[in-house]
Amino acid sequence: MTGVSPCVLPLLPVIFFAGASGQESGADDTDRDDGAGGDGALATRTRKKVTTNRRRPLLIILGVVVSFSVVTLLGSVILSALGLPDSFLRWAGLTVLTVVGLGFIFPALGHVIEKPFYRLPKINNSGSAPFLFGLGLGTLYVPCAGPVLAAITVAGATGDLGVDIVVLTVGFAIGAALPLLFFATAGQRAAERIKAFRERQRTFRVIGGVVMIALAVALVFNVPAILQRAIPNYTGSIENRIAESDTVQGALAPSLNDQNKDLDKCTPGADELAECGKAPDIKGTQQWFNTENGEAVSLDDLQGKVVLIDFWAYSCINCQRDSPYIVKWYDTYKDLGLEVIGIHSPEFTFEKDAGNVQSAIDNEGIEYPVGQDNNLSTWTNYRNRYWPAKYLVDADGTVRAIKFGEGSYDTTESLIRELLLEADPDVDLPDPVSGGVKSPTPAKKGTTPETYLGYSRNETYSGPTEERLGRAVDYRFNDGQQKADTYGLDGTWTVETQYAQAGPGARSRISFSGEKVYHVLAGEGTVTVSVDGGKKKTIQVSGTPNLYEIYSGDDKRHTLTIEYSEGIQAYTWTFGQGQ
Repeated sequence: MTGVSPCVLPLLPVIFFAGASGQESGADDTDRDDGAGGDGALATRTRKKVTTNRRRPLLIILGVVVSFSVVTLLGSVILSALGLPDSFLRWAGLTVLTVVGLGFIFPALGHVIEKPFYRLPKINNSGSAPFLFGLGLGTLYVPCAGPVLAAITVAGATGDLGVDIVVLTVGFAIGAALPLLFFATAGQRAAERIKAFRERQRTFRVIGGVVMIALAVALVFNVPAILQRAIPNYTGSIENRIAESDTVQGALAPSLNDQNKDLDKCTPGADELAECGKAPDIKGTQQWFNTENGEAVSLDDLQGKVVLIDFWAYSCINCQRDSPYIVKWYDTYKDLGLEVIGIHSPEFTFEKDAGNVQSAIDNEGIEYPVGQDNNLSTWTNYRNRYWPAKYLVDADGTVRAIKFGEGSYDTTESLIRELLLEADPDVDLPDPVSGGVKSPTPAKKGTTPETYLGYSRNETYSGPTEERLGRAVDYRFNDGQQKADTYGLDGTWTVETQYAQAGPGARSRISFSGEKVYHVLAGEGTVTVSVDGGKKKTIQVSGTPNLYEIYSGDDKRHTLTIEYSEGIQAYTWTFGQGQ
């Protein structure tokens, strides 16, 4: 299904020409016929014989499958080990694509490119260029996200690469690449059977090279992504039905193992305790906060205590709404048998920074132990899928309740109190405290959803200027009103994968519905906010990415216009209700 979805379409022309571009052999094909001059002389006509490589389409797809699989599973590990930036593999793929395209245009360069492969007969006999082309394309090929790709990505991030994950990855890569093989083979058949291809093979090789280079340039400016957004997702409904089926959800549940196989016995959000197996281990953490000498916490050392395990990410507004309750519970019940363990599992790259996490812990007033789960190892061991998520463990180490998302704080506290009494019937519990906690109310229906400015997750940008990844571009607002739940940019911006960086005259405009608006910002400077073109207020921004409240008022639809100092990085807007 992924292989026939809209995200594949921009690749098809270049795959077709790559398959069609055969090689000229060194043999001559000589035709002899009687001359027309009446003297019986023989005229000789010699032309270069053209052959195509039968293995070419397979080599292209082999390259795609190999590099896509390696990059998906090991890309972050390799880059981290070599100290390279996240964008290195993308630029390496673009370079390969360009160089191979130039090799098609200039045969002498093509021989230089293929020279390192001369000792590999099976590849060299069919020409190494198609394999190299596939390798480069595989680093750039990002199929439409789905449950399989999500499962593979998490497995790659955790480094837990068993045989089953490798087989899943290779199987997915092959399935997604099958339409590419069809088009590469179609190009090859055209080269063999259409006279124009046979007689002008050299011309079509040049065209193929130009198309490859054009694709590389288009990828630099993210033209394929723009095209993909413009094309209706004609496979979306079928994909959703497949992805949401019980069979697929069961098969792709993260890291099912002997430790977490019983977690399904807990119904998330239930108001009664259940028996859901021994709590999985906390594993793969990089650093611990609020523990003696930074020592790791083990659940085995907490036998006899009720434990609340909280998965969170510091810039997540849902987690920030949760935090005051968890802090209050810890303060109230820590001397009565409750322990809280925070597992910080980052959603964004900047959330992996230990200094940023420490700042968030200080800002939230968190005093309980927090483990840094940058590789999502503990997240995966709990088969978790949400920020925030709470797992309530009894004094014997058994998971008794699970809660995903915000809300139901009275219920969660009631279950905590029930387990404390179960562990010690004589414990003297104070009155419940959840009702007195001050925290932003969860967003109600109709509130604008979380909005991302980074290119990788942007879905609601609306402006006359197309976004360009990694380049300073002069943007301008749409004429007239901003469409509901969309945003526009004005002035100079550099849009990166996870944020947009303000340049001279940078402004944003967003149409929203909600009583509260929060903006994740980083850098040094100010942002100036006006509501519906009215009075302006200025907010000071300083330091690492953090959440700033930029609006508080009624929940009617409004338009915010925001002016930024140069260098400010803007990540997301989130929306919610007042107290």
